[in-house]
Amino acid sequence: MGSDIPFGFGNLGGDLPDPNDPRVQQMMQQLQQMMAQSLSSGPVNWQLAKQLAESELKAENVVGPAEQAQVAEAVRLADLWLDSAVNWPSGVTATDAWTRKQWISRTEDSWKQLAEPLAAQMGEAMQTLVPEEMAGMLGPMADLMKGVGSALFGAQMGQALAKLAGEVLSSTEVGLPLGKTGVAALLPGNLAAYAEGLELPVEEVRLYVALREAATHRLFTHAPWLRSHLLGALEAYAREIRIDESAIEEAMSGMDPMDPEAAATLDLSEVFKTEDTDQQKAALSRLGTTLALIAGWVNVVVADAVGERLPTMDRLMESARRRRATGGPAEQTFEALVGLELDPAKVRAATRLWQSLTEARGVEGREAVWAHPDLMPSAADLEHPEGFASVSEALEELDMSMFDQLAVNDPKDEDDEEPGDDK
Repeated sequence: MGSDIPFGFGNLGGDLPDPNDPRVQQMMQQLQQMMAQSLSSGPVNWQLAKQLAESELKAENVVGPAEQAQVAEAVRLADLWLDSAVNWPSGVTATDAWTRKQWISRTEDSWKQLAEPLAAQMGEAMQTLVPEEMAGMLGPMADLMKGVGSALFGAQMGQALAKLAGEVLSSTEVGLPLGKTGVAALLPGNLAAYAEGLELPVEEVRLYVALREAATHRLFTHAPWLRSHLLGALEAYAREIRIDESAIEEAMSGMDPMDPEAAATLDLSEVFKTEDTDQQKAALSRLGTTLALIAGWVNVVVADAVGERLPTMDRLMESARRRRATGGPAEQTFEALVGLELDPAKVRAATRLWQSLTEARGVEGREAVWAHPDLMPSAADLEHPEGFASVSEALEELDMSMFDQLAVNDPKDEDDEEPGDDK
């Protein structure tokens, strides 16, 4: 075969490999084993991801009863304070304290929702690399490229999860709840290290993080469309993924396909189409705007709930801003998944927008905007955040109850949106 056949098949000699050649037979056996492992794992080899992630984490003490009690008390107090700042009841039904490894295992289902639509599309794209003449010889092994993609994505997810596990402070810090519904969870080990770096009492840092955790749970509980809205944007982006065949051949030409750790060093951003389509740009804009609005709302309600009760509040909020600006867990997550760079300026604009809306319409009027995605501010509104409050005053004349059932049954975003639509 010619030099355009990937993974070195063209170096075996002849137009097609000789199936009686012992080298070919050995290679095919290895490929069968690899394919059987990878295909059984779905679009992402999560077993590989967890193994790699856990192997990179430092040893950590088990969370004891005392730390569990500290987390439970911090969340209880946070919810009590939030009652004065939010028009909705608590969204927390249980509390938990996790080690880094527990964070990985207990958020796995959410990572599957976030990553598998992207990985599945990548696998479909990679399958096109198997030449027609080779596909005929491989027979049932024609799905090999899906298995390769599963291993590659699993290896890279493992690296990303290990890095995040070493930094994340709660179950919602990436921008949405990752654990079970209603479970507010903090990571005491990471909290202690974070407080030490800030030179602040760990009790006050724990309470501040608990406030943000409890606030995020309230929001997602009382805006039930929000999670599917975020996932829909990721799926809309995934549908447009295309592969650069020459890039993957070059990237994998020197890689041993039997070495899972080698897959972690492959830069998938060089393999897949780097220029986003109009549909992908619209999906990223919608995703970035929604994440900024979530973070901005949490900023406002937490500040209102605390008032003058937390002496170190200004330092804690400034540290959170710096954390976002230098690439916190949320920024790392969505940059790794879809190359989205979350703009700290958007979060600041969203914070001003919710502050202005609270002043103009009160807490109840502010929360009414979350009844349905069609009522939400757009990316254009974030460019003029103070103006949204005056424009949205007309909403007070509407019967907002008409959106209640729509919000509950709101489907994921479909492909019927025009490029540039940020909602």
